[in-house]
Amino acid sequence: MIRKPQDMRDQVRENMRGGEGAITIRHCFEKDEIKANVRLCSMLTLPPGTSIGAHQHENEEEVFIITAGSGVLDDGTAETPVSAGDAILTGNGESHAIRNSGDGNLEIVAMIMCY
Repeated sequence: MIRKPQDMRDQVRENMRGGEGAITIRHCFEKDEIKANVRLCSMLTLPPGTSIGAHQHENEEEVFIITAGSGVLDDGTAETPVSAGDAILTGNGESHAIRNSGDGNLEIVAMIMCY
């Protein structure tokens, strides 16, 4: 299946998970379109200064692949700068938060797989 950008559903979320500002979620595929146990397959756009607040991943794993921009990932123990090309895996009860610390959009491919 191929889905063109104009056929993907966009969703704007204010203060996502307690974060700052509005981010755009472009749902590449909906949960019911994927046969594997996947909860999310999306592209996230965080404008400068926005963030996704801290949240935990129980019984699932989330992969972030940074495709553009720069930000800071907080894994609950440290804050680490991230930028285009970085891949992040969070799961097994771990938590994370991310904020755009750059001047341009922070763009992320995000996928959540459930156990």
